Amino acid sequence: MQEFSHIKDDRAYMVDISNKDIVSRYATASGMFVLTGATIESIRSGTVKKGNVLATARTAAIFAVKRVPEMIPMCHQIPITSVDVEFEVGDTDLTANVEVRSVGKTGVEMEALTGVSVALLTIWDMVKSAEKDDTGNYPSTAIKDIHVVKKVKEQLTNQ
Repeated sequence: MQEFSHIKDDRAYMVDISNKDIVSRYATASGMFVLTGATIESIRSGTVKKGNVLATARTAAIFAVKRVPEMIPMCHQIPITSVDVEFEVGDTDLTANVEVRSVGKTGVEMEALTGVSVALLTIWDMVKSAEKDDTGNYPSTAIKDIHVVKKVKEQLTNQ
């Protein structure tokens, strides 16, 4: 039976990281948003009525990364040293990539995953009127494949 680090005696708790080493850490997460070609073209041409979609989504992702311990109960507050948000725009899809760096005692994959999720949700919010069908539904709109691409921790060298 697998042992979960945040459950002890059937109770959830925050793991004690006080004895862990401070190391350089980074994680990259990615996720895809499937949209209509017309919506993608509106994003590319900057004609979305709510404003610059990718700039707004980038800012939202950075805000979200910094707020993870407020949203996910067992996540530690960690010193975020950088956040990089990039978008790849295809013909009918858009991929968000978020890299988060920290120097601390625990990883940053939850921050990277949250950044991707909020970036994609922000895009949805900004383009939802264009994606709706006549019944108010989203038959071809989908957020999918949110995952950790890479997670690294490196010992710090004394200078």
